[in-house]
Amino acid sequence: MATFLYKIGRLAFRRRHFVALIWVALLTLAGVGAASAPAAGNTSFSVPGTEAQKAFDLLEQRFPGMSADGATARVVFKAPKGEKMTDAVNKAAVEKTVKELGSGSEVASVADPYTGHAVGKHGTIAYASVKYKVSGMELEDSSRDALKAAAQHARDAGLTVEVGGDALNATPETGSSEIIGIAVAAVVLVITFGSLLAAGFPLLTALIGVGIGVSTITALANALDLGSTTSTLASMIGLAVGIDYALFIVSRYRAELAEGREREDAAGRAVGTAGSAVVFAGLTVVIALVGLSVVNIPMLTKMGIAAAGTVAIAVLIALTLIPALLGYAGRKVKPAGEKSKLLGGGRTPKNPGRPNMGTRWASFVVRRPVAVLLLGVIGLGAAAIPAASLELGLPDDGSQPVSTTQRRAYDLLSEGFGPGFNGPLMVVVDAKDSTDPKAAFGKVGDEIKGLKDVVTVTPATPNKAGDTATITVVPRSKPSSATTEDLVHAIRDKGADIARDTGSTVLVTGSTAMNIDVSQKLNDALLPYLALVVGLAFLLLIVVFRSVLVPLKAALGFLLSVMAALGAVVAVFQWGWLSGLMNVEQTGPVMSMMPIFMVGVVFGLAMDYEVFLVTRMREAYVHGEKPGQAVVTGFRHGARVVTAAAVIMIAVFSGFIGSSESMVKMIGFGLAIAVFFDAFLVRMAIVPAVLALLGQRAWWLPKWLDRALPNVDVEGEGLRTADPGAEKELVRT
Repeated sequence: MATFLYKIGRLAFRRRHFVALIWVALLTLAGVGAASAPAAGNTSFSVPGTEAQKAFDLLEQRFPGMSADGATARVVFKAPKGEKMTDAVNKAAVEKTVKELGSGSEVASVADPYTGHAVGKHGTIAYASVKYKVSGMELEDSSRDALKAAAQHARDAGLTVEVGGDALNATPETGSSEIIGIAVAAVVLVITFGSLLAAGFPLLTALIGVGIGVSTITALANALDLGSTTSTLASMIGLAVGIDYALFIVSRYRAELAEGREREDAAGRAVGTAGSAVVFAGLTVVIALVGLSVVNIPMLTKMGIAAAGTVAIAVLIALTLIPALLGYAGRKVKPAGEKSKLLGGGRTPKNPGRPNMGTRWASFVVRRPVAVLLLGVIGLGAAAIPAASLELGLPDDGSQPVSTTQRRAYDLLSEGFGPGFNGPLMVVVDAKDSTDPKAAFGKVGDEIKGLKDVVTVTPATPNKAGDTATITVVPRSKPSSATTEDLVHAIRDKGADIARDTGSTVLVTGSTAMNIDVSQKLNDALLPYLALVVGLAFLLLIVVFRSVLVPLKAALGFLLSVMAALGAVVAVFQWGWLSGLMNVEQTGPVMSMMPIFMVGVVFGLAMDYEVFLVTRMREAYVHGEKPGQAVVTGFRHGARVVTAAAVIMIAVFSGFIGSSESMVKMIGFGLAIAVFFDAFLVRMAIVPAVLALLGQRAWWLPKWLDRALPNVDVEGEGLRTADPGAEKELVRT
């Protein structure tokens, strides 16, 4: 592989005009496709295989036009102090608002508080329910604007008005945080390379890759039902790996120049060696993202595949466009150790023979491997302790900041009707095969009334055929509580008994039940997903490193860093530690998607650092160095660039911590702390310590397996004869 990529690098360097033209044409084509494609709403949301989804599908069949999974909104009114919602003036204002709410084209129905018994027992709080024809993810912005305008008109009439429900859910804006991340990346790259031009290449190519990827997603959104949320993960991961991969290639190019190679040969060797690491690092990320399909949530599958496509583009750009741009730059990109005149180049460096920081740190670790290993494992183990108390759930309006109208509406409903009113359960009774459907409906209602934590059970509402009915159940506890989850399971257990007695089927659905089912589905998929991703990557890394113990160490180190990161997330967002510093206003269960999301994203980035750092060690070992010295050599060449890549990623993810959305804040913090743990404690401390302890055994591979595996030559051994004019060693001892 190294020889093949070497030829690609040299070809791209020589034919830079042609290569640059191809990428500009692709970017233009994708941009034109995105601009001319029909506008697409957000992707539809479904969770196949869950009881809540089966109930929604049944309601669509038996109650046509009901829009069972359509978005809902609750407009909550509170009378001024000393007044009641039943007062004539307040009642008139509410009725006018209800009429205005029902005028939208996507509105299916609006329930008047006074005819629907939606006035609290004290008479000071009332609410109007709005049902939409489409889900909250498909709702047009114009419908949300009309909802907000109607609420404001009621406020102008003197009422306190807040709006809750999933109708207001929208994709959070993250543009400012991405800009902050790019700005920090630019600063780090300039410091790393000592050159504005060399620092600009990773940023430019990463933005080109993300531009092509996101534009392609936009162009295909309508045809493939990708939706506007699909590009979020693709842009975040594409930007991350795009900068990383270009950083690796440019850094190796400058190192090859410092070895005295000609520029074209240096570009070829950079692509042949660091490019090989980029290919396999990219493959691990693609495996992790495509592997999200095992969860069997279509939206998550599409997001993973779209992000994987963007990663593949980043790999191709690093292998072709980077050497082409280096060809354009010529002598303006200096060898490693030299700085441009703009940044103080030309001065004699202090202590030119002094080892760099990476060399000094690796030498220390090789001398004290046991102490470093114990400190690293104990530190990460301590950070992982809170993960034992992990509670999973999906956020609702109760987890929103108190400054939002959704949270204030949630609190008003809890005040007027009780906390469980924010998460009513919908029980669907399918009595099509029952001999007495009406009796079955009554039996279900009676059985549910006898359960604990039930406040209200409405009479059954049958369909026109009389074979299916819905029953609304209001719990006593809030939607995200363990007590409400127990109630859902209790109703389902009762449903099994009722099915035997009456021949009818009982299903529980609604947003609360759907959240519970999604959380359970994600939890059940975590171990299979982890086994699939880590297993495939383990096999891939055996091919890369031609070792069994090195990939095993990489996988175990990743698991340790992910557990430590989950522990940190639990400590902050569930226990409330440092919640003031993180501006976490409401603690509660960790988002159920968080573990599987962290496994996928962090695993890919962690393997980036593992492959780039350890392939340098493998390269030095194959070229004759002793195991301990190979570790030091790998750090001398790779520690600076891996540190820079990690700092950039931490900065990009940390930008999301400032979001007002608790889910986005949690993802930003979790990914940032996970990259910190993995890059600086696992890859920069535990990995060299383990390799130093293992010595030559680290590179052991059974002979039968060695014969069976393809020789991909990631370390570039074949490049010694690739260019007869370049006789120097690839690694200077």
